[in-house]
Amino acid sequence: MNSFVQNVILGRWPLCRLLFLLVACNPGQYNNIPVPIQKDSLKEVKIINAALDSIHSNETIVMQGDIIMRTGRDFTSETMRNLCTNDKTYSHCGIASFENDSLFVYHAIGGEWNPDQKLRRDPFDFFCNPFENRGFGIFRYKLTPGENQRLIGLVHKFYGQGIMFDMRFDLASDDRMYCTEFVYKLIEGASKNKISLSTTTLNHVRFVAPDNLFINPDCTEIKRVIFNR
Repeated sequence: MNSFVQNVILGRWPLCRLLFLLVACNPGQYNNIPVPIQKDSLKEVKIINAALDSIHSNETIVMQGDIIMRTGRDFTSETMRNLCTNDKTYSHCGIASFENDSLFVYHAIGGEWNPDQKLRRDPFDFFCNPFENRGFGIFRYKLTPGENQRLIGLVHKFYGQGIMFDMRFDLASDDRMYCTEFVYKLIEGASKNKISLSTTTLNHVRFVAPDNLFINPDCTEIKRVIFNR
């Protein structure tokens, strides 16, 4: 079994045991709760492994500075998707960076996923993992080598500063950033505003929606992956 799958399943096992005890102690009250069987579990593991294989195979086409989009499964992600006006596929994003032969994604995220609220650096397979996501996308801007180097430099600078997540979603401030704002400011900063990204306005509030980042003449879609779940 894939070690990543095994760790997550083991991490969730106490909840499964609690459900089993509730059913065993109150068979009449909980007789409508579906009890997982081995066949279902094996099918789920097979689906997860296929998704992880897809992540690993597409990791080879990622380049330094690519934008990695993903489609989360939770309510917050669905809300972010609905803020998009042209393409509602994605809910979250980050910037790819190769370090010591490993691929990481830097991203701004808040809530229960990130208690300290600071910029995160996660391995690519963790960022795209199929337990919390329906799929992911790889996008690439037309940056010169110098601009790409500046982009990664800004990524590391912001990360080193411990930029906090912006719960107010205030595009005007730079000391705190939300996910799409982080990528938006990196692209414009790296290109010295040569590349201009659009924003979305809703009820007189201007913000960066996920589709503002990749629907752009200077951006190329490299790959879209949808997990079969």
